[in-house]
Amino acid sequence: MSNDNRLVYSTGVGRIDAPEEKVTRPKGDGIVRIQRQTSGRKGKGVCLITGIDLEESALNALAAELKKKCGCGGSVKEGVIEIQGDKRDLLKTLLEAKGMKVKLAGG
Repeated sequence: MSNDNRLVYSTGVGRIDAPEEKVTRPKGDGIVRIQRQTSGRKGKGVCLITGIDLEESALNALAAELKKKCGCGGSVKEGVIEIQGDKRDLLKTLLEAKGMKVKLAGG
């Protein structure tokens, strides 16, 4: 027997949605890490940039700027910036110019 007695519909207000939970990302140690990944991408490599403690809108703006300067595509997924291609050295210099402490992680 299930104890899920949550109200899902009311004739007065209609469908009642569950309250949205705010996703909290773990705080980094102040070091931005850039790693290259190809697994699950059909051999296409991407650079993953983790450890940037910015709000979602600022993170999207930073990703847009990096994509423009690298001349390639990318996205932001769950607080991680993905940049297409192997541009680790260029990304490192761009982020260090913004005053961030950057490490190249992985092989």
